[in-house]
Amino acid sequence: MFKNGQIMLADPFRFPDFDSDIYPQQVVSLRLMGGDRETETPLHQHYKSQLVMPLSGFVKCNIADAIWMVPPHCAVWIPSQVRHSNLVSKEANVCMLFIDPEVAGLPTKICTLSISPLLRELIVHLTSQEQTYQAGSTTDNLVNVLLDQLRVMPTEQFNFPIPSEPRLKAIAMCLLSQPAERQTVREWASQFAMSERTLSRLVKQHVGLSFGRWRGQLHLVLALQWLTCGESVQRIAEDLGYESVGAFINFFKHALGQPPKQYMKQRDY
Repeated sequence: MFKNGQIMLADPFRFPDFDSDIYPQQVVSLRLMGGDRETETPLHQHYKSQLVMPLSGFVKCNIADAIWMVPPHCAVWIPSQVRHSNLVSKEANVCMLFIDPEVAGLPTKICTLSISPLLRELIVHLTSQEQTYQAGSTTDNLVNVLLDQLRVMPTEQFNFPIPSEPRLKAIAMCLLSQPAERQTVREWASQFAMSERTLSRLVKQHVGLSFGRWRGQLHLVLALQWLTCGESVQRIAEDLGYESVGAFINFFKHALGQPPKQYMKQRDY
């Protein structure tokens, strides 16, 4: 239901209809308040590009054969006409921007953007305004400042690619369902009747990463999701199959430059 410029996800199995393309404005915004269960949109696409930014809780996006996680104080950028679905966690608070693809200087590919405190507040404020604003109005001027800020935000990669190649897709789905699985490349290759070299080559060809880094991307996506939900570092290390908490912390620090608690604390503004 719509209330005070926000959408309340009262029914956990239905995502509200919102057609951003009916608005002539170059930027329109939407704020979602999650219900008591996860909610997911069906796969869809639209003319306007989309920015998905959670204020609390998490959003997981299925975009172009990859799962993208939106960690704290970041946002996922989805270009125009790219098919996607968004899974919103229960009791989440999420802002979404829909931006005309003719606006210059914005990303042309799917990516994760870091969001500064200033940009975050600009987006939150815009969601509370009338979306049918006029050119030259105060809201229109705010949108121009917002776009200037958005153009200079640094990008990151928080995604787990799911290749269309049947054997790799099967492996990806196994890893998703059992993230603590620690089979070696040789064991995976044997399971799918190919050599270790062939599997390594396929992963590099279709994913652009080594097998270890591909699996590490999944662990990073899940770790960020679970940290956002308040899970302990020890529990996450166990659920991802690490031999010790220290081993998981070393993995996380190598990937993001900081240990988990420090990484999350720094983004708690």
